[in-house]
Amino acid sequence: MSWRGARGLDDLAVLGRRGFATPQPRKRPRSPYVRFEADQPNERWQADVTHGTLLDSTDVEILNVIDDHSRLLVASEARVVFKAADVITTFRAAAAIHGLPASLLSDNGAIFTGSYRGHGRVALEIELAALHISFRHSRPYHPQTCGKVERFHQTEKKWLAKQPGVATLTELQSQLDWFRGYYNTRRPHRAINRRTPAVAFAARPKAGPSLTNPTIADHYRVRHDTIDSSGVVTLRHNSQLHHIGIGRRHAAKRVLVLVHDLEIRVITTDGELLRDLTLDPARDYQRQP
Repeated sequence: MSWRGARGLDDLAVLGRRGFATPQPRKRPRSPYVRFEADQPNERWQADVTHGTLLDSTDVEILNVIDDHSRLLVASEARVVFKAADVITTFRAAAAIHGLPASLLSDNGAIFTGSYRGHGRVALEIELAALHISFRHSRPYHPQTCGKVERFHQTEKKWLAKQPGVATLTELQSQLDWFRGYYNTRRPHRAINRRTPAVAFAARPKAGPSLTNPTIADHYRVRHDTIDSSGVVTLRHNSQLHHIGIGRRHAAKRVLVLVHDLEIRVITTDGELLRDLTLDPARDYQRQP
């Protein structure tokens, strides 16, 4: 240290002792930013929902799914509101074209996970577990984890803003389909050495699900409810509300609804079994036998 530097430190110490300066703890250096990229196509997909607007100001949702390695846009679908079953439809269509990924990364939205809402499982979690696809979620309020798909949202929205407004979901989907083709096959991407995502996706062997991937346990859920005046309890499965007939004589009883995928048991808080059934997803009302 130079004489001037040492003198400066001494002066600062004197000022501190006399109450003219407040000592500041030495700050930790900012950690360097570590950029992550999957080594292979289909090693990880990133999924997230953003929003758009129709000409009549109707708010719509757009589900985008990006391949982490190549930036290939494997899906871009628009709906008024995405439900759990809609996510499955989009995922299956993308996988039929591009192959199954080894893992999927998303935020903690209700259509992606039930872990923050009573520890149940949503349809996508069940689907991926059955396919031995690893499913990971970003930390709450930490969108940087899904940074690639978040960044793509911006690119897509800038392009949509320059297009003529559309009045229907069908028209919006046509725009999204055109842009997906352009983005994947014609637009060079700086993050992948000015290649197109389609070229980068085809350049290396693809990853896929592994039988060694851990899967989450069977789908168990416990719901506390009260039988209504008509002798019915309600249960939501894959975003659809179902009514389960128990009987008017049990009206107003407090019950536990035990859910194991489609297997349902309704018991009182005293342990009396009131109904044991296999849910029929095609029926709104589950009649008593």
